[in-house]
Amino acid sequence: MLQQRSLKTLTRAVGVGLHSGQRVELTLRPAQPDTGIVFRRVDLPQPVDIPVRAEAVTDTRLASTIAQGNAKVHTVEHLMSACAGLGIDNLHVDITAEEVPILDGSSASFVFLLQSAGIVRQNAPKRFIRVTRPVQVREGEGADAKWAQLAPYHGYKLSFEIDFDHPAVDSTGQRVEFDLGQGNYRRDIARARTFGFTRDVELMRSNGLALGGGLDNAIVMDDYKVLNSDGLRYDDEFVKHKILDAMGDLHLLGKPLLAAYSAFRSGHALNNRLLRALLAQRDAWEVVTFEDERQAPGGFAQPAQAW
Repeated sequence: MLQQRSLKTLTRAVGVGLHSGQRVELTLRPAQPDTGIVFRRVDLPQPVDIPVRAEAVTDTRLASTIAQGNAKVHTVEHLMSACAGLGIDNLHVDITAEEVPILDGSSASFVFLLQSAGIVRQNAPKRFIRVTRPVQVREGEGADAKWAQLAPYHGYKLSFEIDFDHPAVDSTGQRVEFDLGQGNYRRDIARARTFGFTRDVELMRSNGLALGGGLDNAIVMDDYKVLNSDGLRYDDEFVKHKILDAMGDLHLLGKPLLAAYSAFRSGHALNNRLLRALLAQRDAWEVVTFEDERQAPGGFAQPAQAW
């Protein structure tokens, strides 16, 4: 049987929120089978649980925010991406503020935290949502067009194309494909950092955003070049971060996907619209398990190796 996964023990991290600039403590704890991933705002007078699901997403401006009533957690996508890449099904995430810490701007630190706690198999079948026919969402027309799609695939494959008119981005790959069954998430995707432009920073900060951002947790560009002294971690780091974000956004479905995701200029909002469109079309998906893990697609059967 292909089994669900959780952590062996708890692990902690302290950092600042990318947009809020607030100091935040994060505790990742094991969870029982079929719990799913549940965020808990432990700083509130009465702690509030926020289970991960597509319908819990309430804000997609520059990040994915989930909420339960008035309790919110912002910028969950990098941690969720690490959970997707490592196959984590069940997890308690205790958080002392309203935003997940940005750490180094990628998901590599979250991968390290999860693996250092140990990943264990649980005595319950891993449940997937398998896409049975294509579902697509689109936005805009002509040069402003954006789209994202899920199609049937025996595995989990993502392809993404960006379209930035900027010298630093133009000189790198603007399209990338990642197949969980053939690649290695930790090696190929996890280290890709979020990125931004100095021309946008003043506007964002005047709107209370990017207050915790800087060269130590993002790729920053002026009108011509990358300003980080250490350069890029991947030749195509910009579009790889879009794959990282997409994996996190799609893992907010609450179960791992068996599908081929493809997108052009998509973002958090369109990714969530895609999940909602999928769920609304009941003939487009089914829940499946694998009693014989040898029948499962590549990339799911073996837990990721430790650092």
